[in-house]
Amino acid sequence: MKTTTYLLNSLLVVGVAACDTARRVQEVETEPSSEVVTSTRSEASMEKNGIRLTPLTDSPKMAEAQLVLKSPAPGSAVPSGSVAFDYDLTNFQLTRMTGGPHAEHLANSQQGQHIHNIVDNQPYTAHYTTEFSKPIPDGQHVVLSFLSRSYHESLKHRGAYDLRVLTVGPGVYSSQTFDLQAPHLFYSRPKDVYKGADTKKVILDFYLVNTTLSPDGNRVRATIDGTEFLLDQWVPYIMEGLAPGENTIKLELIDAKGNQIPGPFNAETRTFTLQP
Repeated sequence: MKTTTYLLNSLLVVGVAACDTARRVQEVETEPSSEVVTSTRSEASMEKNGIRLTPLTDSPKMAEAQLVLKSPAPGSAVPSGSVAFDYDLTNFQLTRMTGGPHAEHLANSQQGQHIHNIVDNQPYTAHYTTEFSKPIPDGQHVVLSFLSRSYHESLKHRGAYDLRVLTVGPGVYSSQTFDLQAPHLFYSRPKDVYKGADTKKVILDFYLVNTTLSPDGNRVRATIDGTEFLLDQWVPYIMEGLAPGENTIKLELIDAKGNQIPGPFNAETRTFTLQP
């Protein structure tokens, strides 16, 4: 009887020890995975010379939003002066304030969600109605339109933008030289003047057409106040650590070897001002 009891107690001790060993092994196996996640998250931010860039990837998803530019028609000629634009939108509400974790930490348009209209890669104009007019000089022009959240982050899926060429005025112009099928980079943000709390986190956003980005493929080279960053994701980036006063950004669309990809807008330099 004593022998049986001793055997049972021994088996119980061994079982407990085995369970405890298994628990410790599981904890050891779990710890590295959490470290990897932490490391991955820290690698998402890039920091050089006190400037930090962090990809912004958790904005509210609006994959069903669609923009259709009804007029002017692609390749059309319109009279000199103000050009009338007319859009159809579905699953997207202009003037609505975009929610999400960044709505209170980035410069927001108090008029809400809107359309960015860019002519020849010049600074965009923001519009809060589907019909508006804007003056465009005589000549042949490239017009990019896309949907924007209230804090000026562009929607980047195929149905959220329109790219076309149009001619303004009565003059005779050479045949279209802009290749609508080639890779193109358009500048969007930052823009103008940021004040107070809006200077702490500034969104860097650009628009790509006919290309994607990857570590081994095309990338965007962003030179911010002389500091170079290579961007391999088409997402907005939050910039932190910028100096007060005037700041300069140069964006270039480059290939895997670091060469600029040909295109009229694939290298652009802009300035903006921070007033803390």
